[in-house]
Amino acid sequence: MRIHVAEHPLIAHKLTALRDRHTDSPTFRRLADELVTLLAYEATRDVRVAPLDVETPVAPARGVRLAAPKPLVVPILRAGLGMLDGMVRLLPTAEVGFLGMVRDEGTLIASTYATRLPDDISDRQCYVLDPMLATGGTLVAAIRLLAERGARDVTAICLLAAPEGIAKMEKELEGHPLPVTVVTAAVDDHLNEHGYIVPGLGDAGDRLYGVV
Repeated sequence: MRIHVAEHPLIAHKLTALRDRHTDSPTFRRLADELVTLLAYEATRDVRVAPLDVETPVAPARGVRLAAPKPLVVPILRAGLGMLDGMVRLLPTAEVGFLGMVRDEGTLIASTYATRLPDDISDRQCYVLDPMLATGGTLVAAIRLLAERGARDVTAICLLAAPEGIAKMEKELEGHPLPVTVVTAAVDDHLNEHGYIVPGLGDAGDRLYGVV
């Protein structure tokens, strides 16, 4: 598994505003959208392309286009929805699937309650959107599900990550043949007793959509 912390002044600036408890939901949604687009740029450095010849107004030119099959973007509900627009802005031709996953607040174990994926994802490059890599259980479960359905490799895009979540993913996916990359804006200090990232930014879903 590979961890990539995207270090850039604009990323740090937007992340700081997201952390601020005084940032309201509309501003939080806008900042998260902008931050995801910046992270997506880093996450798609290895997206597969195929050669393409085009005619410019001056002469023939050799270029590239996204290779088939198309990349698959998979937000994890509900908070991952707040990252979707920022991702597909960069990959407008990608297909989108959805995973509904919920973490038991007592055991911190994730379970799947909804799956909406294309019938065939074999040989696909998959981009999973989940704002917080906290305990790691949700991402591990999502990656295993995608692997079972034939994904070629998985890149998880997270606003923040915790060392404990990274360690769990490395342990649970050790020896797994599927290449996995995590792209994040920062790795924070630790998890508290409730499984929240510290200093973090709070509950991403609540801050995106309000408390429900």
